[in-house]
Amino acid sequence: MAISDHRLKLLLLSLAGLSLYFRPTISAIITSRLTGSAALTFWIVSATIAFILCRLALVEFQPQIKFIWHCFLRPIGQNGQRERLEKASFYEGQADVYDATRSGLLRGRNTMLALSASHLRHIRKNKDAGKLIWVDIGGGTGHNLELMDKYYPISSFDHVYLVDLCEPLLQVARQRVAKRGWKNVTVLCQDATNFTLPIWSGSHPVRGCLGFVTLSYSLSMIPGFYTLLDRIDYLLHPDVGLLGVVDFYTSGRQLSLHEKAIGGSSKECGWLSRWFWQIWFDFDHVSLSPHRRDYLEYKFGTIKSYNGRNRFIVPFIVRIPYYIWLGRSRAQDVSRLSHTFQEDLPIGTVIKSDATETSQPSAPGLETAIEISPPLSSFHYQVQHFWRMPYYESPAHKQFRTFIYSFTWEDPVEDMMRLNISADDSLFVITSAGDNALHYAIGAQPKRIHCVDMNPCQGHLLELKLAAIQTLEFDDFFALFGEGRHPDFRALLDKKIAPLLSSSAYQFWRINEKAFSSSFYLRGYSGWALRMAKWAFWIAGVSDDVAALCRAASIDEQQRIWDQKLRPVIMNPVVVALLKNPIFCWNALGVPLNQRQIFLQEGTAYDFIRETLDPIPSHSLLSKGAYFYLLALLGHYERNSCPDYLTHQGYLKLRENDGEAARAFRLHTEPIVDVLHGLQSSSLTRAIIMDHLDWFGPGTPEVDVEISELFRVLEPGGIVLWRSAAKHPWYNKNFIEAGFSVSLINMRTSANKAIDRVNMYASCWKAEKPRL
Repeated sequence: MAISDHRLKLLLLSLAGLSLYFRPTISAIITSRLTGSAALTFWIVSATIAFILCRLALVEFQPQIKFIWHCFLRPIGQNGQRERLEKASFYEGQADVYDATRSGLLRGRNTMLALSASHLRHIRKNKDAGKLIWVDIGGGTGHNLELMDKYYPISSFDHVYLVDLCEPLLQVARQRVAKRGWKNVTVLCQDATNFTLPIWSGSHPVRGCLGFVTLSYSLSMIPGFYTLLDRIDYLLHPDVGLLGVVDFYTSGRQLSLHEKAIGGSSKECGWLSRWFWQIWFDFDHVSLSPHRRDYLEYKFGTIKSYNGRNRFIVPFIVRIPYYIWLGRSRAQDVSRLSHTFQEDLPIGTVIKSDATETSQPSAPGLETAIEISPPLSSFHYQVQHFWRMPYYESPAHKQFRTFIYSFTWEDPVEDMMRLNISADDSLFVITSAGDNALHYAIGAQPKRIHCVDMNPCQGHLLELKLAAIQTLEFDDFFALFGEGRHPDFRALLDKKIAPLLSSSAYQFWRINEKAFSSSFYLRGYSGWALRMAKWAFWIAGVSDDVAALCRAASIDEQQRIWDQKLRPVIMNPVVVALLKNPIFCWNALGVPLNQRQIFLQEGTAYDFIRETLDPIPSHSLLSKGAYFYLLALLGHYERNSCPDYLTHQGYLKLRENDGEAARAFRLHTEPIVDVLHGLQSSSLTRAIIMDHLDWFGPGTPEVDVEISELFRVLEPGGIVLWRSAAKHPWYNKNFIEAGFSVSLINMRTSANKAIDRVNMYASCWKAEKPRL
């Protein structure tokens, strides 16, 4: 007997508990009125109801009771691994309820298999990869096969082998395979460290014969893990083989350089968590010491790594660390090394691997020598599309918890026109949200676009856009970055986008998977400004007027709504006071103190805001392409008013010829000066540094170093373009002193005329390197 409605079951159990708790009171009341046979009848009925409720609880929770008894109360024996698992009845007593009790405890299996399926498709895409054979080591009941069938049909594999040492669990697996009618699945009761497959002649293993291997909560239970991982490395195909692992783990409080390089976000464990879980699981001969994962990450190249916490038992208190990991053979380390570092090497860098050593001569005062030897970072093992340049997580990177800019405020149409960008150009740009860099790729298809940002989260955002363009249908892509929301972002991330993301970017978006649950553009630091605007409009009762402004079909209509309805709200003293507050300027608008200071030297905050906003309504229609303020007002883009990369034509341009235009991108996560150091002299033609130099104060030495490096890396005739909140930036003279010819592009000279569709900056300048 079982209850299908769990809420009713919980209610009945609660009532039973309450009746026991208040039994003395109820008894006194009843027995004072009922005597003799009536009282006896009452207690017989009460006892019968209590017995039925207890029976229902035992039947309904039988799987959980078995699980608790065998896993937490009854210890495993001290004999060999196979005898411990079977004869000590660890699994024999719970084989029939194993799957029902593990869905909450063994988190990450679905994700590991979904990621594996999407990576397998990309790895084997357009390749003569041979047969696809999957070995699920420690597969137990075969539940992984049913899960995988949803993402990558079992019929698509040439053969699947399920290897486990526990016969009671394998009996369940055989029944499952027979029920599903899988003819290409073989269940093997063997030791994982020396298993043999029927496809081999005799017991001699065939090197590189496996295309896919998984270890789902089994690596921590196999004593001979060194032998096992060595064997997998021998059997895994060196080019297209994929290894997927999900398991519990513990780790130290500080990460090694290699752990940082493969994406160690949230991996650290506190001392209490580290030692408690190691001791707890050790009672059942499950080892959570770091050695297993360390050797795994040393032996194989990391493609994806995610560190989570299982809150299954007591949410927010009991947090068992678990990880999801995908990797591949390191057989191609040298070629991956040379491919990823074929450019952008810091001057003086020495790179060594097992078979090669390359170096560049050092420049005086810039000698740096770092040795990069296998195991390489996760950036070297990407399935395809090497967009992100390797970086090692530093304290400077950790200061950024999220992206500052979810959209870009500079007008890229002006950049294209003023710089005459073409397919022959090599660009150096500030990453920001990546919108303008994508615009350049669509409009000119330059041969290289170096995107630079010290905030790794800005790189994660541009990576996501690049990967989503190549893997999603247009409607899904526009939902993410046009509408700013998608109900199935997590599914898109794991099943489609992930293979083209670096491990670090995947971890960030996996942790922030709720970013697209409401409005993406209300997130990040810049999202606070949009939130404040929406609240101000709601309080003032002009939300309908905001929508009308964004729908306006003529400049006259747009100007009228602004003058009569919105300007009085935005330009009132309370809002202006907030906009000139230095804390709000940085946390909501991304305006640092130095930049705020330079425009205050030329006027008041009110003057700057008035000169920025008043000319906008008469310049261009928000509903027909002036998408910057449309986004700020609505919190999303419209299909007829959005950045070029969100138009269907721009989307197709970035996808055509197997994403040829997108392959120009190189994403750097280092200071601008460090990236410039790594570029060859005269290798750039255009540099667009936005308002970056506004962030420095007058006399800052780094400004001269950066300008000097820009002069070196630009070819003769090369141009630097920048915008400034000041009409006459203090650093213009530094460009002149470095040898550039500086000229004004445009400047705000009237409160009634905008210099572009944004009009956020007081001036725009360019510096040209003299031709020989």
